[in-house]
Formats: sequence, structure tokens, C-alpha cells
Amino acid sequence: MSAKLLLVFFLLSVFHARSRKVEEDEYEDGTTNQKWVLAPKTQDTDVTLILNKLLREYDKKLRPDIGLKPTVIDVDIYVNSIGPVSSINMEYQIDIFFAQTWTDSRLRFNSTMKILTLNSNMVGLIWIPDTIFRNSKTAEAHWITTPNQLLRIWNDGKILYTLRLTINAECQLQLHNFPMDEHSCPLIFSSYGYPKEEMIYRWRKNSVEAADQKSWRLYQFDFMGLRNTSEIVNTSAGDYVVMTIYFDLSRRMGYFTIQTYIPCILTVVLSWVSFWIKKDATPARTALGITTVLTMTTLSTIARKSLPRVSYVTAMDLFVTVCFLFVFAALMEYATLNYYSSCRKPNCTKKKKSLPDVSFGHVMNYSVLDMRPPTTVITLNNAMYWQEFEEACVYECLDGKDCQSFFCCYEECKSGSWRRGRIHIDILELDSYSRVFFPTSFLLFNLVYWVGYLYL
Repeated sequence: MSAKLLLVFFLLSVFHARSRKVEEDEYEDGTTNQKWVLAPKTQDTDVTLILNKLLREYDKKLRPDIGLKPTVIDVDIYVNSIGPVSSINMEYQIDIFFAQTWTDSRLRFNSTMKILTLNSNMVGLIWIPDTIFRNSKTAEAHWITTPNQLLRIWNDGKILYTLRLTINAECQLQLHNFPMDEHSCPLIFSSYGYPKEEMIYRWRKNSVEAADQKSWRLYQFDFMGLRNTSEIVNTSAGDYVVMTIYFDLSRRMGYFTIQTYIPCILTVVLSWVSFWIKKDATPARTALGITTVLTMTTLSTIARKSLPRVSYVTAMDLFVTVCFLFVFAALMEYATLNYYSSCRKPNCTKKKKSLPDVSFGHVMNYSVLDMRPPTTVITLNNAMYWQEFEEACVYECLDGKDCQSFFCCYEECKSGSWRRGRIHIDILELDSYSRVFFPTSFLLFNLVYWVGYLYL
């Protein structure tokens, strides 16, 4: 019986050890029975000998083929992300993988290995191009967790050198059409010291690629595309090959529509409420006019905060200024109406007319209308009085008299000789005119503004 128990225990132990061995051979990705393959000791020694031999008499201060022909640098750029774009500082940020390929005949070798893939420790031991970004304000290479650099050497001497960079590059934004503007932000690079007789840059086919735009930080812009060019720039130090990538951007209007355009339009419309308030309600109309003017001043200040201090007029400046003028004109409309309604006083001493007073037996003199008799006459104690006598007095603007003002606000002036060759506008009806003129002119301005900036 004990022998059988020992046999069962032995079989369980063997089965358990077997299952543990299988689990150790499995990897997290689900594959089984995969093992790392280490390079043979002979290849490791071979690579070390190759590098020692290549660098034994190598001078990294000298470019390849010096004195024989120019060094040709083939360039590839992979755009990882773009943004944000700063309109105030006139710069944008870009994250790229920058790859340069050239041939150095001094690094040719014979081996069964055709490519040597090396890390950043090898970069400082060989010659590399002195490429600079001409319009960069600041640039930073990535060093976490190790320097983001790659070096590959082919057996025919071809070298591939790549690194990751984050660059704050200058972009001169032309803001005449802001916020409906479009821009081409450049990324310019060239050699710092080698003219075209010694170093030539050229683009490889499909040399500029861009990653998925979902991770880009173009909050106010849409990416429209990119294009690359090359040119020769003449300087006092020589002629240099300059390479440029243009990133075409178009600004989105959503933010500025919500923050500026809609509040400005609503403030202008609010100022028109004054035209429907009675003209004798001076406190209400004055308070409404001043409030809308101050609101437009605040909106104008806020709109300018997102812009640099440029000296020219932008599209937003034009819109805000016109809205301010409409609001200010609405306030001045009531000031004009109030002035012409109350500035002139009746003059009742021009002409007198005697009326008998039966009760007292003497004559009383009253000022009478030159144009029309009093509208209402009442009899009280055998005496005649005119109702509301002072309001019935005439104004200085009479028939046949040359009025001094261009506009006439009195009925008596309509047929006067002053009116010949002039247009009659009744200022007392100024509110009625404004109810039509202000909305119509503002609607016409918006039509011209949006069509002109969006489609022309």
C-alpha cells in the first residue's frame, strides 16, 4: 500500500514540475516556447573589430570627400505634431523626427553584417552635418530615457542619422483678415558653415510625412497641408542651400464668433430699443445708450487681447469699430432729438392783438398766432381767454422767413422760401426714421463685410 502511495506522489510531482516549465516558457503576448536568440560570440567580436578599425584613423573634423566633391545630404522629416500656434508671439511649436542620410567612404567595411545599428554613443565619434534651423527661436532634443538618436552604418559607407526635436519656430502672421486669416508657417534649415560648393541638401521622394492629426494641438487652426521647397540663398559668407517646409493653416472662427461677433451684434441691436421708448423718457434712453457704449468699449478691449500690437486694422477691428459707431450714433440720435424738441422757446412778443374786456372796461393785449387763430376759446365772466395760451405761441421759424438750420422741425417751415432746393426732414419724427435706417444700414454692412472677407 505504501508503495502505491509513493508512486502516486512521484507522478504528481513530475506533472506539477512539467506544468511549471510550460508556464515559464509562455510570454505575455500568448506565444509559447519562444526564446531570445543571442548573437554568437564571433559576431560580437566581429562588430567590435569593425568599429575599432573604422575609427582608428578616422578624423571626425573633416567632412566626407573633402576637396573632391560636395557632400550630399538626403533629408526626411516625419511630423509628429504641430501646435500650439501663438498669434501674440508669432510662433508655433512642432515636434519632428529629423533624418539625414549621406555617404562617408571612410566608413566602408567588409563583413557578413550589412548594417550596423548603433546608439547615441557613436554619434560623437564620426562626422555629422552641421544643420541648423534658421527660423527657430528655441529647440530641444529629447533625452528621456536615453538620447533620442539613431545611427546606422551600411557596409558601403552610407549613414543614417535621426533624432527627435521639438522646435519653437517663428511664423510671421499677416493678420489683416483676422480671424478669417490663412497662413503658411515655414520651417527653414540649412548648413551653418558649409556653402553649396561643399554641402548640398536635397529632399528624398515622399520625404515629408505627417502623423495622425488627432493628437495635434491646433486649437484655433485647421491643417490644410504642407509643401517643401529648396533654394539658394546668397550671403556674404557664400551661397547656401536652404530647405523649407510650409505648413498651411486656416484659422477657425468658432471661438471669436462666440466671444466677439455675437456679443457685438446683440449690443448693437440692444441700442435700437431706445427708438421705441418715448422721447420724454430721458433717464431711460440715456442710461441705455451709455450702457451699450461702455459694453462695446469692453468688447473692443477683450478682442484686442488675443492679438499682437500691430499697427494696421484687422477684420475684427473693423467690425468692432463699426459696431461701436452704430451704438454711439444711437445715443447721439436721442441727443439730437431731445435738443431740437426743447431748445427753442415760444416768442409771444412779436405781435399783439387787442381784445375787449367787457367786465373791466379796458383793453387787454395778448400774443396771438400769426399763422392761425387759437384753437379753443372759452368765455368766463364775460372775458375771453385762450386755452393753453403759451403753447400756442409761434416759433421764430415762420412762413416766408429764411430758416438757419438745414433740417426743419416745425410745421410752419414746410412752405417757407428757405425750403427751395433743400430737403425737408421732420426731426420730431427722427425715431421713426431711425427704426428703419439703423437696422437696414447694419444689415447692409454685415452683408458686405462677410461676403468680402469670406469669399473675395
